[in-house]
Amino acid sequence: MLNTLAHRKVFNLAIPMLLSSISVPLFGLVDTAILGHLDTPDYLAAVAVGASVVSFLLWAFGFLRMGTTSLAARAFGANELDKLKLLLGQSLVLALGIGLLIVLLSPLLVPLAVNLMQNDQALGGLSKEYIHIRLLAAPAVLLSYGIIGWFIGLQNTRVPLYMAISANAVNIVGDVILVLWLDMGSRGAAIASLFGDLTNLSIGLYFCFRQLQQHFPAGGFTLAALAQAGPYKELLQVNKHLFVRTLILLGSLSFFTAQGAAQGPLILAANAILLQLVHLASYALDGFAHATEALVGKAVGQKSPELFKQACLSTGCWSVLVALFISALFYLAQSPLIALFSDDPLLRQQVEIYYSWVLLLPIVSATCYFLDGVFIGTAHTFDMEITMILSSFAVFLPLWWLSQGYANHGLWLSFCAFNGARGFFLALMFCYRQRNNWGMSK
Repeated sequence: MLNTLAHRKVFNLAIPMLLSSISVPLFGLVDTAILGHLDTPDYLAAVAVGASVVSFLLWAFGFLRMGTTSLAARAFGANELDKLKLLLGQSLVLALGIGLLIVLLSPLLVPLAVNLMQNDQALGGLSKEYIHIRLLAAPAVLLSYGIIGWFIGLQNTRVPLYMAISANAVNIVGDVILVLWLDMGSRGAAIASLFGDLTNLSIGLYFCFRQLQQHFPAGGFTLAALAQAGPYKELLQVNKHLFVRTLILLGSLSFFTAQGAAQGPLILAANAILLQLVHLASYALDGFAHATEALVGKAVGQKSPELFKQACLSTGCWSVLVALFISALFYLAQSPLIALFSDDPLLRQQVEIYYSWVLLLPIVSATCYFLDGVFIGTAHTFDMEITMILSSFAVFLPLWWLSQGYANHGLWLSFCAFNGARGFFLALMFCYRQRNNWGMSK
């Protein structure tokens, strides 16, 4: 049985992360709602494509968050303060380099990505403009990934909360001013997001400097240390598997968006609304996944199987309960949620037709989100790569091909099965690793 202390640890970590995580899609819901109430669904459709491309290009490097959390949590558990300090510097150096490279290559990447997503020339022009503006913040976004991962590893989830709330508050104010008042459409939404990303980094850097000054010894963060290639080996080893895994995940999500676009702007816009709700659920579940990463990583650092067991049981149980609560909330609030997004009766009708998939997805996806946290915390990232490959190429794509006769329902069915398969394959790997006690001494 779990004691009260175990649950308290989970909530102390999970609640700030849950609040910061859901603030992202909540303000994304505001973006979608504002654009959905404009005279044409073209802006919403263009942002749906543009946001998908931006997510692919930036979150493809989400390993900067996940890999940093994994190594920081284990170093924190082992009380290796110099290593923690150096790890922050390494993550920021990698993030800055990759972010600048994305900005330099964006003139080549953006047209190719948009043309792969959809063929409508008018929407394509709006999508390209949106993406070019958003990618100016690539260095800031990737630097924020490293900072957030480092603080989660330190079991300080309040800083990511402050970052998310500040950034998204700037974003929503920008949406109101630029989209509603100045009538700038998707361009205004992109500029608002750009300012939000810059705010996110500014808040994160402030807390980094404060944390380093107050709690870390001198040394370990010198330019000479950061210039050495050797210390990056462990970080790159963990990150390479996360990179492939994340690329496949984002490729699957982009494929989903592209197939919706192939069915017309109305289906694309309806799927964009439904995906906002899916993202809201996934970000809420991510709050407990992040808590799992921190607690499991610390247990591995301390080589404590008992702490590992407590972390898995507590976060796993709460992940399932939260998923059930989200599905029930979506069911009870169906009508007002749909009305929030659009006044267009045809668009609202399409959303209603496919709404049942939104109710099912949180329950189906709970296991994969929780186990992602376990495998990130233990740094068994190769297992995540393999299970993602199987889920995408052995489940998602074949099922989509077989269910094309069901149009958008078939697309949602394959997406739902994809998330269920991720949890199933990760559960098999969990059982295998548990037999070997995850490399910890018994």
